[in-house]
Amino acid sequence: MKAVVRTRSLAGLLAALALLLLTLLAPGASAATSVSSIAAALRENPVYVDPAASGQLSTAAARNLTDEIRRAGKPVFIAVLPADYPTQNLFTDLRTATGVTGLYAVRLGDRFDARADSSVLSRAAVKNLVTSVQGEDTKTQLTDFTGRAVANMGGRAPASWGSPGGGEGVSGTALITVGALIVAGGAGAYTLVRRNRRRREQERRAALDRLRVVVDEDITAFGEELDRLDFHPAEAGADDAMRADYERALDAYEQAKQYMAAAHGPEDVRAVTQALEDGRFSLAQLSARREGRPLPERRPPCFFDPRHGPSVADATWTPPGGSSREVPVCAADRTRLADGRDPVIREVDTDQGRRPYWDAGPAYGPWAGGYFGGGILPGLLVGTLLGSAMSSPAYGANYDMGYGDFGSGGYQGGDVSGADFDPGDFGGGFGDGGGDFGGGGDFGGGS
Repeated sequence: MKAVVRTRSLAGLLAALALLLLTLLAPGASAATSVSSIAAALRENPVYVDPAASGQLSTAAARNLTDEIRRAGKPVFIAVLPADYPTQNLFTDLRTATGVTGLYAVRLGDRFDARADSSVLSRAAVKNLVTSVQGEDTKTQLTDFTGRAVANMGGRAPASWGSPGGGEGVSGTALITVGALIVAGGAGAYTLVRRNRRRREQERRAALDRLRVVVDEDITAFGEELDRLDFHPAEAGADDAMRADYERALDAYEQAKQYMAAAHGPEDVRAVTQALEDGRFSLAQLSARREGRPLPERRPPCFFDPRHGPSVADATWTPPGGSSREVPVCAADRTRLADGRDPVIREVDTDQGRRPYWDAGPAYGPWAGGYFGGGILPGLLVGTLLGSAMSSPAYGANYDMGYGDFGSGGYQGGDVSGADFDPGDFGGGFGDGGGDFGGGGDFGGGS
């Protein structure tokens, strides 16, 4: 009888152990990786793939993505997590735990979203970047997102990542060999460097000469706007606010001319068009004050032609052969689009004839960046020649634009700030495309 009892007890124990093993090994049964663990991994490496989501991104693909981010030297943090990962306040908690200013992107099952400190990338830019890669498979999505982001965001990689290439050690023998090769080929390398430097300088001058025609047209058009305004600081009804607006517009006009006269390369054009954009906004404020209208909000200029002045709304526009997107438009172009007519588009001279500026080549990136602040450009220009060029990391290296918030100053990306950041930059629901930044909330359903 005792033997039977012992046998049944042993059988019960084995069954319990088997059940425990099945429970522990069952997919999704283990506890989710903590945010602290993910953050610790991201402080050492820009890409984290959760063990439970390893099927979404191969080790080789993750390594290639890591190398791209390291080479770009930008604070991009990417986490690939299982579909059922807890989402409540995920972005805010992840940013707090990591403690580094940057752009945070999360692939969660088949969903994708991102948030960023506004000092690194504007909210509009994040939204446009996220929207541009929706529906792609994990590898393609993360590769496209990263390439477009690093070309247009500000900031620098955190020091904790080490040097590009993963910080792997180099043997003394390798260093000696490399040194010998450098000495042996020094003369040839120096000649090659000089030749390449001359070629790049020639290309820069040619690009600047082509841009100069367009920028001079812009400066002239703004000067004509000042003349048509016919405002006199001493006129009846003029007050200090009006005079200040007018003074800022005049200063912007003079600055634009000075910046263009001092420009040495296409990247210098950004300061010119930024000054013109500031001046046109001042004129819009002055006009509103004189007419007794509410002051306009600060918006980017009309996408179709910045000479149209500040935009009044966003409108849906579909370029020939491209996908629909929201673009800032002036009142006249908004009416044209609503009536089913074509907007009035800024065209420039190219080797193929007159073309819209977004199909005229990468040299127009600085010109457009000064008007639009650069942060919103990737989403606006998806599928265009300029958009393709600007999404290339090589473009970001050649034209270090420092894109970021519209009208913002410098960047602090990569700095360790701990929990000192704007929680509004990381709130909103998952699936908002980085666009809903109001307060906290879920990461996008689920908890």
